[in-house]
Amino acid sequence: MNASTGTYLVTGGAGFIGTNFIRHTLKLRPQWRIVCLDALTYAGNPGNLADLTKLYPGRYRFVHGSILDEALLRVIIDEETLDGVIHFAAESHVDRSILAPQAFIETNVNGTCQLLKVFQSGWEQNGKPENFRFVHVSTDEVYGTLGDTGYFTEASPYAPNSPYSASKAASDHFVRAWHHTYGLPAIVTNCSNNYGPYQFPEKLIPLMILNILEERELPVYGDGANIRDWLYVLDHCEALLTVLERGNPGETYLIGGGAEKRNLEIVHLLCDLLDRLLTRSGAQGSRGLIRFVTDRPGHDYRYAIDATKIRNELGWQPRFRFEGAIEDTVAWYLAHMDWVASIRSGEYRQWIETNYNNR
Repeated sequence: MNASTGTYLVTGGAGFIGTNFIRHTLKLRPQWRIVCLDALTYAGNPGNLADLTKLYPGRYRFVHGSILDEALLRVIIDEETLDGVIHFAAESHVDRSILAPQAFIETNVNGTCQLLKVFQSGWEQNGKPENFRFVHVSTDEVYGTLGDTGYFTEASPYAPNSPYSASKAASDHFVRAWHHTYGLPAIVTNCSNNYGPYQFPEKLIPLMILNILEERELPVYGDGANIRDWLYVLDHCEALLTVLERGNPGETYLIGGGAEKRNLEIVHLLCDLLDRLLTRSGAQGSRGLIRFVTDRPGHDYRYAIDATKIRNELGWQPRFRFEGAIEDTVAWYLAHMDWVASIRSGEYRQWIETNYNNR
């Protein structure tokens, strides 16, 4: 695929990974133009991208709207000659999916199918250009849970255990079906847990950072023994660029950071790191804020990815070591408390109380 120039639609671009992808890509690909489509639900922050129009004049456009809006999607196709779609837009928090699964079906399943239908017809109307790509960004959670050994690969069977992962599994299957049935040049990626700048603070790492700063309780599910493979968001962005430019339609690529950590290990690390920065010690040490809460229903024990395929076939591997990237992440939050304040709405605080107070 020749991707030296082009215009790309990024859905969900005002969210955590989408924001990092857009900002990183505009820096790395000076001939590219990005159109961001985002419904600006609770986790989408227009302030994440507010400076891009001035930084990259003529290369960035924001469209406020939903991936479920067929008429809007067709307007975008009419107004833009797109070389690809990078599809991030999704409801992505497991706990929210347990409390309110219908929103996950609407966005993750129906929204993805709407995108596939509209861009299939647009691709055909434009003569089925060979360079067009539809990259669907998904999660390793679709594969369920692992024991203490083994890794997910592209051949692993799907076994989702939450409404969130079930909705992403369904969307993966629809993307695959659209490629095999209609020929749409689509690719699926499944990544491990991301961390880094701009992550909404309902997720483990930013939640713990902010609670430590404010000396609030640190809620840890169960005994904190669950294991995740952590992927720095900029490594993920570079992997997605690699897939977009060199990936083969119809394929699936797993993207992992190769940094397995227990949840409690992550919390201890953040406590100790911030205690050093804040000169806390002894009785004031942040580990004393840890509170073990009732485990999440269907909580998967371990995720771990074998990223051999993307490394061998496309030449990608993570650049960032966890130890350095987690320190950079903490430093980013400390330097951007105005950003934190701007997104901590009453809705967010109400959600935290609903999810943790009765556990």
